[in-house]
Amino acid sequence: MFYFDPWYLLFIAPGMLLAMWAQARISWAYSAAQQVPTNASGAMAARHILDSFGLQHIQIEQTPGQLSDHYDPTDKVVRLSPEVYHGRDMAAVGIAAHEVGHAIQDAEHYAPLVIRNAAVPIASLGSNLAFILAIIGIAAHITLLTWAGIALFGGVVFFQLVNLPVEFDASNRAKEQLVSSGMIKAEELDHVSGVLDAAAWTYVAATLQAVMIFLYLIMRARGSERQAY
Repeated sequence: MFYFDPWYLLFIAPGMLLAMWAQARISWAYSAAQQVPTNASGAMAARHILDSFGLQHIQIEQTPGQLSDHYDPTDKVVRLSPEVYHGRDMAAVGIAAHEVGHAIQDAEHYAPLVIRNAAVPIASLGSNLAFILAIIGIAAHITLLTWAGIALFGGVVFFQLVNLPVEFDASNRAKEQLVSSGMIKAEELDHVSGVLDAAAWTYVAATLQAVMIFLYLIMRARGSERQAY
């Protein structure tokens, strides 16, 4: 079976190891940044930055969960987890400012964000069906089905690749706005950078994982074609 293929484990190992390292780094950086107090909460920092860009119409809401923070481009809402919404520490203001960075990208029609949002339906379909289709196609030697699955998974890879500049740009915007607005001092930026940079590695890990699975499927598809002949 595919799931016990040693080659599959070999292909996904780099992404898995990087993801584990990134999660450990986030946990450490987040805990460390929480120990450094700020005058503003995450919600207050988000509101201040949004208002300074004339984005008073974008709402800030509290959402359940830990590190469940995100910007919803459909409803134009920045949603912050309780720890970030109420937290008065470097971790909270850094994460809140990062999500506001996405709101600013949306308002400015930042090209990679526009492309990423357009790719969401394809990526969602690909992540749910592509691998299964490719497996069935390879196992049954149905070339058209195999490559249809691989093409769908290519949409997932494309989404992940486009997502990288979106996330890095949002983090850069967050750091710049926190300092320029006076909410944190330049010498305090390392605390925020530690959290946002660690989070960025999770996106790198997800992208690496998608690329490696894509390459694995291509390898298996070509192997299946050779066996057919």
